[in-house]
Amino acid sequence: MTDRRLSLSSLLTRMRAPSPGLAASLLSGALAAGLGLGSFAVLVMVLWISSPYPDSGPGGALHVAAALWLLAHGVELIRTDTLSGLPMPVGVTPLLLLMLPVWLLHRAGRDAADADSEAAPRTAWAGAVAGYLTVGMAAALYASGGALRPSWVWTVVCLPLLATVATGVGVWTAYGHPQGPIPAWGRRVVAAAVPPRLTSAVRRLATRDGIDGIGGMRGIGGGDGGRGDERFPGAVVRAAGAGVAALVGGGALLVAASLVWHGGTARDSFSQLTEGWSGRFAVLLLCLVLVPNAAVWGAAYGLGPGIVLGAGHVAGPLSGAVAGPMLPAFPLLAAVPGGGGPLSWSSGVVPVVAGVTVAWFVVRAAVPGGVDGGPGEVWSGRRTVAAVGLAAGVCGAVFALLAALAGGPLGVAALAHFGPVWWQVGAAVVAWTWVVGVPVAVGVRGWRVREGRGASVGVGVALRGAVGPWLSRSRSRSRGGVGEVPAGPVEGAPREPAVREPAVRGSLERGALGRGSLERESLLEDPGPYDFLPTDPVDVPWPEDASREIRWAALREASAPSESSGPSESSGSPEPGGSPEPTDPT
Repeated sequence: MTDRRLSLSSLLTRMRAPSPGLAASLLSGALAAGLGLGSFAVLVMVLWISSPYPDSGPGGALHVAAALWLLAHGVELIRTDTLSGLPMPVGVTPLLLLMLPVWLLHRAGRDAADADSEAAPRTAWAGAVAGYLTVGMAAALYASGGALRPSWVWTVVCLPLLATVATGVGVWTAYGHPQGPIPAWGRRVVAAAVPPRLTSAVRRLATRDGIDGIGGMRGIGGGDGGRGDERFPGAVVRAAGAGVAALVGGGALLVAASLVWHGGTARDSFSQLTEGWSGRFAVLLLCLVLVPNAAVWGAAYGLGPGIVLGAGHVAGPLSGAVAGPMLPAFPLLAAVPGGGGPLSWSSGVVPVVAGVTVAWFVVRAAVPGGVDGGPGEVWSGRRTVAAVGLAAGVCGAVFALLAALAGGPLGVAALAHFGPVWWQVGAAVVAWTWVVGVPVAVGVRGWRVREGRGASVGVGVALRGAVGPWLSRSRSRSRGGVGEVPAGPVEGAPREPAVREPAVRGSLERGALGRGSLERESLLEDPGPYDFLPTDPVDVPWPEDASREIRWAALREASAPSESSGPSESSGSPEPGGSPEPTDPT
């Protein structure tokens, strides 16, 4: 056996020579964290300076900025300076603030692994994450001494998770989104999170055989091919993303309509919160950063589970409860509608539109050709239904995550939980998308397949109209036009007699053109269930040349004197040495 242990000298050499690009990756991650902290610090300092009655100095404002930066990562904060003296949790993450660290981490990972960098993918990813977490933990230590203190459990979980995922996506983007098998650790995570039966069922559907051709022309017994296998997961992900976008957009429209409907109440809440213009600007800014949260709340309202506004208070289209008296005066909370009314019932359009959107994106992949004539095989109905089901599951999981981030505690007692319940919202998304998407996908798939079949038949009819007269002229020359005399006299041959139809038909059957003409006649006269022209070319001579050869052959056969025939029995003997008069065929 070979001893593969490293010696002390070689180990020290590797420690002295770090991986190339590691320092640049560390700097990229630390710079991303610094830019995020600086942005929050500038915003908080501007509000602190413009406030007429600040209750703390610049140190307290910087502590608040660091705490808000951690809140943007999903970290739950603990408020200590309360009237009751009890700590109050603040766990509602403004989704608009979450976009800033995600974008900065994505840029850091992409810049660390760009073409000018010497770092390997793992080195770039690990260095950027390590640099970001170093600055993040320092910010958490600094914020723990302020009025808003981060929860260390949430800090240890949320901060590394967000940094790892966003930086990894950035590195993957820098390398051009490469496709490949799932790594071993990813397979272990999937195996632990997803039941084995569901995984095997998805694998069978993703590589299922027997994909139908357009209009039933092909029933392939083999696999769908690499093309079908590649389209299935991409179609599921795109359909799920389109469904999430439809839900968020529909929720935003519901919130806007409710704000217009309850405009007076929302306007009065500004004066109840603050009297100065700086305070109103701060409230307006807080409403702006909570607009994505409000969109998720509106979608949850339209889905049916509604929004939890405190202990025992749920606002939904099927609930008659309204905001309780203990809720604070806030413009977005003032726009929450109660149960019943036209606005509540019209909110059911949002999940219906999301289900139709998911079905449409699945059908675009299931029938890639259709009328447009794109490449690819048509999926079977079973596979289309399975794609809609998987897209509904992915859409429900993503929206459940958004609902969990958009809600959370804002205190104790009545405000212990605020916002939508994530598991109820996720189950409602799956149910709505499945119930609406499956019939729509099956119906649209059948319609597009019929449209594709009709387009193919239309092409056959058009070719028949263009080629049919030409072939008809060829047949007329071969059948009824053989007895026609060409223009001008023919040397060495008498006037051509009339040739009967059976002789010409026998010549056609013996000729090289017979088989090709009969096949084209059968295609044009009896197209069958599908009017398609044959794809394999028929090896026949050019119709004009073949018709001319057959005609002259028939003329020579008809004009040749018969060996068994005797002298002509006409009245009057011919002159010796003279040529006999040809008999008029007519």
